[in-house]
Amino acid sequence: MPELPDIVVYLEALERRVLGEVVRSVRIASPSVLRTYDPPYDAPVGSRVESLQRVGKRLAFGLGEELFLVIHLMVAGRLRWEESRKAIPKKIGLAAIDFDQGSLILTEQGTKRRAGIWVVRGPEGVASLDRGGVEPLEVDVKTFGDALKRENRTLKRALTDPRIFSGIGNAYSDEILWSARLSPVKRTSQLTDPEVRQLHEAMVESLNEWTQRLRDEVGEGWPTRVTAFRDDMAVHGKYGEPCPRCGSKVQRIVYADNETNYCATCQTEGKLLADRSLSRLLKDDWPKTLEELEEP
Repeated sequence: MPELPDIVVYLEALERRVLGEVVRSVRIASPSVLRTYDPPYDAPVGSRVESLQRVGKRLAFGLGEELFLVIHLMVAGRLRWEESRKAIPKKIGLAAIDFDQGSLILTEQGTKRRAGIWVVRGPEGVASLDRGGVEPLEVDVKTFGDALKRENRTLKRALTDPRIFSGIGNAYSDEILWSARLSPVKRTSQLTDPEVRQLHEAMVESLNEWTQRLRDEVGEGWPTRVTAFRDDMAVHGKYGEPCPRCGSKVQRIVYADNETNYCATCQTEGKLLADRSLSRLLKDDWPKTLEELEEP
């Protein structure tokens, strides 16, 4: 799922292309993408794009007369910038927004249609789509700690909960926790004040660093490689590969469609975390440390 750094870079690329431009048409290839019906999906036609903003993991286009068009890419949604009025791709194409200079095309891989488009009235309509999490790059340490400890959750769940923090998902939460040297399953209630500061610093540094990396990669072009798995990530998607800090093999916890990656040496004092899909099968034979895992 595109997260804060990806959405920021998408917005910056859009600003260079559509800010101040008039929406000439809205084309829908898959009706399932529409999440509202009043105002109608074509209400933006003829309106000028006056603002662009990120709302969590959503992109919001501010149009004239208090109208907003909002896109949520969910897991597999992606945006393409093509020549004006280019045909929407079959199978993966969901919708297109046409401008004089080009067309923004929304696609989604796979059969699950999760990406969505909302057309809402006024800032209050946009606010109704906001899950309420604090902005991770705008929050001070105290407010960060208060939000973190509002509920007793694991750190992984707290960082990825949109009601707590805005825009952080599975990939960057792994990188943040690795940078902070904290276990993904540590409870928020167990954090010391120094650990809160440590996590806050890691969050800000990681998100800023990755946003800049993606900016540098895109330049003045369009983000065409939006992915949760990047070669230069430390642990996310790197199961079995060496930790770039200590060299130990990166471990994982798999649950449903989600995977959490971590370094046992750096983050859990050498202890392996129970993988719900595998430890249930192995029961008492499940290794508790890296040393046991490496035993023949």
